[in-house]
Parts: sequence; C-alpha cells; structure tokens
Amino acid sequence: MVHSNSSIAWLAAAAIAAISVVLAGSSLAQSPEEGIVSIGGSVTEIIYELGEQDRLLARDSTSTFPSEVTDLPNVGYMRALSPEGVLSIGGSMIISEEGAGPPETIAVLRAADIPFVEVPSAYTHEDILAKILAVGAALDVEPEAEALAARVHAELSAAEDLAAQRAGDQPLRVMFILSVRDGRIMAGGRDTSAHGIIEMAGGENAFSDFHGYRLVSDEAVVAANPDVILMMNRGGDHGADDATLFAMPALRTSQAAADNAVIRLDGLLMLGFGPRTAEAVTLLSDELYGG
Repeated sequence: MVHSNSSIAWLAAAAIAAISVVLAGSSLAQSPEEGIVSIGGSVTEIIYELGEQDRLLARDSTSTFPSEVTDLPNVGYMRALSPEGVLSIGGSMIISEEGAGPPETIAVLRAADIPFVEVPSAYTHEDILAKILAVGAALDVEPEAEALAARVHAELSAAEDLAAQRAGDQPLRVMFILSVRDGRIMAGGRDTSAHGIIEMAGGENAFSDFHGYRLVSDEAVVAANPDVILMMNRGGDHGADDATLFAMPALRTSQAAADNAVIRLDGLLMLGFGPRTAEAVTLLSDELYGG
C-alpha cells in the first residue's frame, strides 16, 4: 500500500479532532506539562520518540523500552489493571492503548477526573501512523508527531518493499504461536499484530481463516502445514523449546519441523506496532529469507 504525505496530514487532522473531544474542558488543555500515566508499550515508546518522556509519571508492565522507562512506577499489566493502582499515581492524563482492561477498570478510569485517552490498536502500516499522531495530539505536540510519522512511514515503506522483493511470488507460510499449554496451541489469525507483522515481512499467515487469537485443533495445525513457526522469545508456560515443540503430534510432520524452522523475537518489538516496527519487519524478513 502506498502511503502519501497527504494521507499523513489527513490522519493528523483526524487524530487531533478525536483527541480534542476527550480533552475538551479538561485542565490538560491549558496545562500540557503535567504528568502522564502511559499504558501500553508502544504508547510509551512513542512518548519517548516525541521527546516527551519527562512528562511520564508511571507506566504499565508492557512498557519496557527504552530500558530507562523501567525505573518508573509500574501500575501493572495493561489487561489486568486495578483502578486504584492507576489513579493513585495522580497526574493530569492517562494515555492507554486500546485493549487495556478489565472493562470494569476502564469504566472507572473513564469516569475519573483525570482525562483518559485511548489510542487505537495498530495492525497495519497506516494504523501505526495514526497511533503516533493520536499520541502527539493528546500531548499537544502535533508538529513533532507529524515529523515522527513521516520518518516512520519512510522506514516502514523501505522495509516492506525489501521484504516483498525477498519473498517474491512464493511467500513462506508462517504460524504465529502465542502460547503452548497442556499440549494445546494458541495461534494468531487475522486482525492481530501477529498477522500484520507476518504480512509486512513478506510471509503468509498460515491461519488467516479466523480472527484474533484462538486455540487450534491438531487437525487444523496439520492442515496448515507451516513452513516456519514464529513465537515471542519468552519462557515459562507460554512457550516450548524446539524439541518439545516439534515433538507435538500436530507439528511433527510439518515442513517447519523438517527444517527445524523456529523464529523467536522480542514480543514488544515484534507485536507492539510502534516506532520500531520497521526494525521488526527487517529482522523478521532477514530470518525468513536470509539477510
């Protein structure tokens, strides 16, 4: 997809309009230098890229890049927040990526005196630009956000073009595995950041016939016959080493098992869909097709 500078300008106008509704009548509109609670790793990265990190008061546990952000107070995992933990920080605004929860907590945060800004999730090139512009609008630094969006747009375009050239007309079939528990595989379908990064890197999602993340049957995995397995490089009960993975009956006969083809990448880099996504696209493309 071609993304012109005019499309960035249109996204900027839309982001400003959307965020101004949230901030209308709040003290933040008159006092933008007060502190912020950031929820969502990519939102926090964008705040740093915009040079606004000094306004951060706290972050959630998915906000781990850059490393210095981990010195800030941690309000918990973005999908398991407590309203007391977030509101106890104070500050003048909460900026959250879409998908934070649970819903009861978000309802309380929305009803609080502190403005709550929700930034849309991103699964595509254009979504990333919209996310950057939305954060910039919330922070009242629209020119800086437009400059960052233009830079990220150029980097993404170059990375995607190179990945497409490498893949040619025979893209590898990639299965993203979110977790392996009790012998069951949870895989990523359409409308997920996993699907987005696979396609941007020149691959084909082996499970593009369903939406979201779901447990898949052994029969479905056998039928998908992935060339490559893609996972986050985390341990614990979410993952499995290569030997354990390919000993599973569903994967034992796959092309990925024959080639021992497993790629493990940093979760925030790969799935965050923030300013570093071009780096993730290039890294995954390198792993799939050789750098």
